[in-house]
Amino acid sequence: MSVPIPLTIRSSFGISAIGGPPSLKALEGFQTVKSKTCRALLFTPNGDILAYLNDSQCVLLDTNNWSTKAVIQPCKAYQITFSPKGTYLLTWEPFTVTKDNPNGSPNLHIYETQTGKLIKSFEQRKQSNWQPQWSSDEKLVTRLVNTDIVFYEDLNFDKIVTRLKCFKVRSYCISPNPGSYFFICHTPGSPGQPSFGRLFKYPQLESQDAIANKSFFQADMVDYIWNSKGNNALLLTSTEVDKTGGSYYGKQGLHYIGLNGQTMMLTMSKEGPIYSVVWSPKNTEFCVIYGFMPPKATVFNLKCEPVFELGTGSFNTIYYNPQANLLLLGGFGNLSGNIYTWDTVNWKQIGSCLAPDTTLLEWSPDGAHFFTATTSPRLRVNNGFKIWHFSGALLLEQPCVVNEELYDLAWKKYPKYTFKEPKTSEKVQGIASSQPIASKQAYVPPSLRNRPTNSKLHNVGEKAHKPGGDSAPSKAALKLKKKREAKKAKKVDDDAEKDSVTAVSTVQINLSGDPEKDKKLKNLKKKLDAIKKLKEQQAQGKLLEINQLAKIKGEADLIKELQQLQV
Repeated sequence: MSVPIPLTIRSSFGISAIGGPPSLKALEGFQTVKSKTCRALLFTPNGDILAYLNDSQCVLLDTNNWSTKAVIQPCKAYQITFSPKGTYLLTWEPFTVTKDNPNGSPNLHIYETQTGKLIKSFEQRKQSNWQPQWSSDEKLVTRLVNTDIVFYEDLNFDKIVTRLKCFKVRSYCISPNPGSYFFICHTPGSPGQPSFGRLFKYPQLESQDAIANKSFFQADMVDYIWNSKGNNALLLTSTEVDKTGGSYYGKQGLHYIGLNGQTMMLTMSKEGPIYSVVWSPKNTEFCVIYGFMPPKATVFNLKCEPVFELGTGSFNTIYYNPQANLLLLGGFGNLSGNIYTWDTVNWKQIGSCLAPDTTLLEWSPDGAHFFTATTSPRLRVNNGFKIWHFSGALLLEQPCVVNEELYDLAWKKYPKYTFKEPKTSEKVQGIASSQPIASKQAYVPPSLRNRPTNSKLHNVGEKAHKPGGDSAPSKAALKLKKKREAKKAKKVDDDAEKDSVTAVSTVQINLSGDPEKDKKLKNLKKKLDAIKKLKEQQAQGKLLEINQLAKIKGEADLIKELQQLQV
């Protein structure tokens, strides 16, 4: 698109907007909001409406011409969200009681986006999980009430159609799968007992109707990560405290659940916390950053098998561009702000840059640019934002003026497939940053200076490679390989025994009428028949496993035991 993509900015001075590359100037037609009380800023999923909270009102703007579509007042909300199609605006304000109103008033409100008309109000005391969850077609609406999930249909908020009860649900998440309604809920376990993640398809809500049940220990909280098609989900389980003392971040685990009922736990090749998990917009793979410092990044397929190792480095966050042909790894928080961009088709690094003190990052809908920002209250100094090209070129640097705090930024949203994939070979000319660059020279303790370099001290870790490449497998990978080989050998053995059942029996036994003795005779006959089958396979040139060869060697002992029982 030739029109620059709008970027909206919320700060302690109000709300403003600029055009994205190549404009990078004030957005034409947008009226700057000068206020110190702007509390939230949000686009609808398709980007046709922008909502913001200012003082005691909520304003809805038409993003085609930035005219006011509706004003909701009074509105004391602190948080807002939209339904999947943008039909409704939902607001939440802190629940309060007064002497005149000791029971309090509803604090969760649902408005019609086009008109600002109030549709329904609920009482929602807790801020956590306050948002009602919608199906992608908006025909099903759900809320968590105490430990039950209640269901509404066809936008009728006055009638509860049914509810999921008796499971003591702590949290849940609806799949974005269109047409069918699936959801996963988390039931915490009692002391010493596992927690459960259960997959249901609405409206079958009985215990026996669960499509999948995944049990896991050490799960105080669960983050639900659906792919955009809604046919596969990842559950990131975590505890607030790691009782083993191994991690400041608590204990974590990653589990896979598919709509076909398949479940599995991911095995990581490096021990340590899980920092970030993100599905690719392609829906066929996902990326995980995990392990003690320096952490490791791995891309997995739908079978939870690694397809590419991005190596180890100073990164802890993952961002795919909307077109899924670029992957960004960033190291923020207690890390130095390194950013690396990867071509996900050829799996090669194509850019890097440094954005220290970054607290917010978002790809532009065109998939070729992204912004990094330092925002308040996370950081109250050096607030401002930068716009980058994926190759690492800095295009705009916008620090805040004196006494200004930056709160939030947001690109205007666009429908899927609006923009084509950016060409990964594209390079642009950037500008130099005004921020001082920290020295890249590694620190050397005084006792080691003026001596030969200690390679272990400056070990950069594992490099990017395909699984099974030059890098030596980890202990966990070797353990997993050993388990797979043992399972394969057992399956071959079982198959051989099954085949022997259908083979013509060559061993004759005479039953005695004694149940215990006859049982032993039948077992010996079964084993000897299986050995005969293995011998036939060996004669045909089939390579037998070690345990199968051992069975053949034990044939004489079995025959002797059979003869003694029949005496």
